Amino acid sequence: MSQEGISNTAEAAAIPNDWSGVVTDWSADKQTFQMSWGKAMMWFFLLSDTFIFACFLVGYMTVRVSTTEPWPVSSEVFALHLFGQDIPLILIAIMTFILITSSGTMAMAVNFGYRRDRKKTAILMLITALFGATFVGMQAFEWTKLIVDEGVRPWSNPMGAPQFGSSFFMITGFHGAHVTAGVIYLSVVAMKVLRGHYESKGYEIVEITGLYWHFVDLVWVFIFALFYLW
Repeated sequence: MSQEGISNTAEAAAIPNDWSGVVTDWSADKQTFQMSWGKAMMWFFLLSDTFIFACFLVGYMTVRVSTTEPWPVSSEVFALHLFGQDIPLILIAIMTFILITSSGTMAMAVNFGYRRDRKKTAILMLITALFGATFVGMQAFEWTKLIVDEGVRPWSNPMGAPQFGSSFFMITGFHGAHVTAGVIYLSVVAMKVLRGHYESKGYEIVEITGLYWHFVDLVWVFIFALFYLW
């Protein structure tokens, strides 16, 4: 082989294969694209959930603009009688404030987790779970009020368009199930953190849990804007 041929062969061997990094990452047991499998799978799950919630909200908006019967006024339907007068959306405002606050405590928990402060991480996660449980309790009160006092059903609505009931129970119920699952998830991880289960493994699980919780909070912002304020 000529000297020129040997030189070209050496240069070709020195050039990295563009796909070699991809193959190496995806064939690894615990990490892909500089990201752990746990975090990657959580992102995939959240992406799929985004499509589901988007379909629900788009379906709700389509039904609302196409219905021929009057749609109930949210400020009246979700008003609470306090201090001798009806205060519109007061319960929903408190629920929203609770979820937004829980995002703050969850972010602090992630921060202390990476500092390996076991006690503060667990306490902040349990506080976040408590906020979530409070939210679910208030949502149960909201459902009870609509079903018992207002007579709203998934198939009927005495205040106007029957699609109101099905849209409300489907969207808020699906989100409430996510919050409930998040409360359980947070509580289990917090107890493991408190027991030192992640001292050797690292505290990335706290960040992964935080991703789920922040997603649940963000979805509620869209539900609040499109269902309660529109």
